Amino acid sequence: MQASTLSDHEFGEFQSLVYRLAGISLSPAKKALVCGRLAKRLKHYSLDSYHDYLRLLTSGKAPEELQTALDLLTTNETYFFREPKHFEFLQQHILAQRSPGAPFRVWSAACSSGEEPYSLAMALSARLGETPWEILASDISTRVLEHARGGLYAMERARHIPPRFLQEYCLKGVGSQEGRFLMDRRLRARVHFQQINLNETLPNIGEFDVVFLRNVMIYFNNETKARVVERIAGKLRPGGYLIIGHSESLNGVTDVLSAVRPSVYRK
Repeated sequence: MQASTLSDHEFGEFQSLVYRLAGISLSPAKKALVCGRLAKRLKHYSLDSYHDYLRLLTSGKAPEELQTALDLLTTNETYFFREPKHFEFLQQHILAQRSPGAPFRVWSAACSSGEEPYSLAMALSARLGETPWEILASDISTRVLEHARGGLYAMERARHIPPRFLQEYCLKGVGSQEGRFLMDRRLRARVHFQQINLNETLPNIGEFDVVFLRNVMIYFNNETKARVVERIAGKLRPGGYLIIGHSESLNGVTDVLSAVRPSVYRK
């Protein structure tokens, strides 16, 4: 039997599974994505149907495969210096007004393959230099975190990095690494990666001056969105900023944060 079709019922079960584990609501438009991304897993296990694969995931016998499926279904496209106005605001307003003292801490709360936290690291390094600062980068996906920790990217991923940052912080590969670049060791030392599920009670990670949570809440319903924002707001220092995607809004979601400008909120 050819394992190529995903029935509406099976898709509904995947929707329920992903919502229960990650709080992410997969719209009907994502059915083709689910089908395509999981097809190789069926082949890997020589399964005939998505129903058989669902039974494997929910049996409790293959927790590592459950993580693999979650990784495949929750990983989103990202790139360096995406939505550049946020980085301009960080440098020209937040960092320009900060008081010296405690280490400046930023959390990239859905860091995917690492382009966002390394973009933040370049911006912070350029402005703060050797003064104390650090970045926590988290994601629900262990697969993308492993890639992000390495800090190694294909050269075509560098197209949105400002030339001065590219020259100062990105090491061009040679020999077997030709066509790739490595983030500078000074930046990698300042970025700490950790798996965190925003849909669960947050671990003890301290407080932050800025949290980037961009282009994630579009996958949450209002109830999940409110819970996630409440958790994250609890990790913001008084006066700290939450920055979300330009296509997102917290209107009606929280009264703990005030809008500073579209997509930028302050505690």
